[in-house]
Amino acid sequence: MTATIIDGKAVAERIRGEVAQSVVQMKAAHGIVPGLATVLVGDNPASHSYVRMKRKACAEAGIESLPHELPGNASQEEVEALVRRLNDDPSVHGILVQLPLPKGIDTERIIGAISPAKDVDGYHPENMGLLFSGKPRFSSCTPQGIMTLLEEYQIPVAGARAVVVGRSIDVGRPMAALLLNADATVTICHSRTKDLSEELRRAD
Repeated sequence: MTATIIDGKAVAERIRGEVAQSVVQMKAAHGIVPGLATVLVGDNPASHSYVRMKRKACAEAGIESLPHELPGNASQEEVEALVRRLNDDPSVHGILVQLPLPKGIDTERIIGAISPAKDVDGYHPENMGLLFSGKPRFSSCTPQGIMTLLEEYQIPVAGARAVVVGRSIDVGRPMAALLLNADATVTICHSRTKDLSEELRRAD
């Protein structure tokens, strides 16, 4: 079988250009500029780097980036209060809480505090439920990016046997749901899978 080289950077650049055009049209027609709020707690270098990438992508797409940073010793109540303020802020259309959160912060409570309508990461239980019901409102970015690339390169998914390695809330589980929604036959493997190599060999 001939290998297919997937150029994710080229696809991302094209999509950002299309989004930028949509933002210009939205502003002209309705006077609205989409605002994306990022919530960063603590000083994890990888998290800071990732948030910078998000802000750069916003700038390229014409989306207003609204950064919010809290120290690593911020309390559960402080983080939840910030999320609630962002929920109520009409200039904020999407909220991204950067994970992982510092020890001592209940991640599930923070995710649950985000308005489902602004939870653009798709982690809120309501959005996860919609995803698994086949009617997604938002999907986690990495799995959605994978599906976009498969579609862009016309790689058939319907009827294919797919193996997802990992069952995390941000990648594994939503990836499996998106593949199921696209009519793939999906196996989820994880740390308790007995014969991972055999499962991988069965994948298309």
